[in-house]
Amino acid sequence: MKNRTTTRKVWGLGVALMIMGTVNAQQTGKLTLTKTFIDKNLREAIAQYHTLIKRVPGDVLPRTYIKANDSLVTAKSNTWIAGFYPGTLLYLYEYSKADGLLAEAEKRLRLLEKEKDNKGTHDLGFMLYCSFGNALRLTGNTHYRDVLLTGAESLASRFNATVGCIRSWDHNGDKWKFPVIIDNMMNLEFLNWASRVSGNPKYAEISTIHANTTLKHHFRADNSSYHVIDYDPETGVVRNKHTHQGADHESAWARGQAWGLYGYTMMYRDTQNENYLDQARKIAAFILDNPSLPEDGIPYWDYSVSGADVPRDASAAAITASALLELSELTTGTESLRYLRNAERILTSLSSPAYKASIGSNGGFILEHSTGHFPANSEIDVPLSYADYYYVEALMRYQHLLNQ
Repeated sequence: MKNRTTTRKVWGLGVALMIMGTVNAQQTGKLTLTKTFIDKNLREAIAQYHTLIKRVPGDVLPRTYIKANDSLVTAKSNTWIAGFYPGTLLYLYEYSKADGLLAEAEKRLRLLEKEKDNKGTHDLGFMLYCSFGNALRLTGNTHYRDVLLTGAESLASRFNATVGCIRSWDHNGDKWKFPVIIDNMMNLEFLNWASRVSGNPKYAEISTIHANTTLKHHFRADNSSYHVIDYDPETGVVRNKHTHQGADHESAWARGQAWGLYGYTMMYRDTQNENYLDQARKIAAFILDNPSLPEDGIPYWDYSVSGADVPRDASAAAITASALLELSELTTGTESLRYLRNAERILTSLSSPAYKASIGSNGGFILEHSTGHFPANSEIDVPLSYADYYYVEALMRYQHLLNQ
């Protein structure tokens, strides 16, 4: 990290600390998206979510939408995507201060709260930190702090010291003994927060060990990432290197690369460990220099495939844009500017009619053209709740840059 005076501001995925010191882009007058652009897209996102709010039953969370039969696909509170809908509502409330958005978010938090005791998933960062984390940040309600700390303990229970990782999945025992997916990097921010707030270093120690183990085993020579590394829980030895949701085991699944970029950028912000910044730079280079990346910056669902008929993944693009905005703030000069420019390119594309739905359409979701799990023929070319979440987060991060 370059020497400079910095202040810490609560921000990021749920409740995070984003270093908001000297804004490199503004130093050089290089922010190209306008306040009008950001305001327009956030206002339209709010309008869309008012459509979505009317469609969501009281006991579930929205996942995606099927245009062919105008049906909303929902999920229970124990599903990994459960935190994104209330999290998006809370970001939009932060922007607008509209009480109706907060009330709807808090209604879903009550549904989600029991997952604080769920020790059967590694996704508690997504589920609780994106939702209760943002709620705590915006309301100061200490009950949300207690929910989060209980959830962090549940997440920590999945850590295996021999492996040096938090176990991801409990399914497919015939294939994997101790699977760890690149997505799990996203849940480490929750643990970092828990150590800062509780004063217990255990959570941050688990987070750091997991990040280091992932750094050692998940990445190929070209800095792309496998999706799943399977370990022997008794010895810690790597058994398999797989890409479960990609084109093949040696391919670069687009959303997985985005998770890695976001995760290591966040880990550098939280720890100042230069190894994490170095890895974030390498992942960014793999993504931005990839010959299969389309001109509009929205990747195909896997970096090994391309073509007019190959589905894009707007969710991977939204995650990447949010990560690049933060990475631009943790670097300087032409490097920072490159990350900023590419984030702007992605946000411009996602905000165009090619990817953003017209108000009242798309079941109330903001973005179109995401891909969930292509090999399983699941959620292909559809809206997804997490695409909306990271798109809105990126818009909010850009608004903060404009306000500096």
